[in-house]
Amino acid sequence: MPSLKDLKNRIASVKATQKITKAMKMVAAAKLRRAQEAAEAARPYSQRMSIVLANIAQAVGGDDSAPALMTGTGKDDVHLLVVCTAERGLCGGFNSQIARFARDHARRLLAAGKTVKIFCVGKKGYDALRREFGPMIIDRMDLRDVKRISFENADVIGRKVIGMFDKGEFDVATLFYSEFKSVISQVPTAQQLIPAAAPEAPATTGANAVYEYEPDAGAILQDLIPRNISVQIFRALLENVAGEMGAKMSAMDNATRNAGEMIHKLTLSYNRQRQAQITKELIEIISGAEAL
Repeated sequence: MPSLKDLKNRIASVKATQKITKAMKMVAAAKLRRAQEAAEAARPYSQRMSIVLANIAQAVGGDDSAPALMTGTGKDDVHLLVVCTAERGLCGGFNSQIARFARDHARRLLAAGKTVKIFCVGKKGYDALRREFGPMIIDRMDLRDVKRISFENADVIGRKVIGMFDKGEFDVATLFYSEFKSVISQVPTAQQLIPAAAPEAPATTGANAVYEYEPDAGAILQDLIPRNISVQIFRALLENVAGEMGAKMSAMDNATRNAGEMIHKLTLSYNRQRQAQITKELIEIISGAEAL
C-alpha cells in the first residue's frame, strides 16, 4: 500500500496533468473554429471545380486530345497511396484511423498482385506505416513548421505527384484523408487523383447548353486537371486540420474528466489511510495510558 506521501505526490501530479489537458482542450477549441470555417469554405470551390471538369470531360469524350492525367496509362499495376495525417498526436484515434484505412487498402492491392508505393504527408502517418510498409514508402513531406496550411503547400505535393506520374512511376494515385463531419465524427476517405475521376455532370432541365471552348477543350483540361489535383489535396489538408482539432478537443476533454475521477479516487484513498493512521495512533496512546 502506498504511503501518505506517495498518494499526496500522485494527487499533485494528476492535478498538474489535468491543468495541461484542460489548457490543450481550450487551445484546440479555439483553433477548431478557424479550421472548420476554412474546411467548409473550401468545399464549394472543390465541388464547383469538379463540375467544371466533368462538363469539359464530356465535351472531350474519347478524343485523343485528352491529357494522360485524365485517361491514365491504360494499366493499374502500380498504385501510389498519398496518405495525409497530422504532424502531432494527442488527438485520440484520428491518425490511426486514416493509417488503418490506407493499410487495409494497401493489403487488398498487394493480395491482388499489384505494386504499392506510399507517399506520406504528415509524421504520424509515416510512423504508423513504416513498420509494415517501410520499403514501399518512396517519399514523405513534413508540415510541422507550417503554422497555417495554404494552397502553396498543397500545390507542392500535387506537383510532386504529377512529376512522378510523368516519369512513369505509377499508374493510379489515391488520396487518403479524414473528412470532417463534427467534433466527434471524422470519416476516413479515399479519393482517386490520377487518372482524374471526372464526376458525372449535374442533371439539367430543359435544353442542354452548348459550350464553345477557347482554346480547345483538351488544352483547357491540360491546365485544369493539375490545378484540380492540387485543389483536392488542399481540401484534404484543410479537412485533416479541422478533424485533428476536433479529435484533440474531444480527447483532451475525456482526459480532463478522467483526471478528475482519478483525483477523486486518490483523495478518498488518502483520506481513508490518513484516518486509519490517526485512529491507530490514538489507540496506541490510549493503550499506553491504560498500561500506566
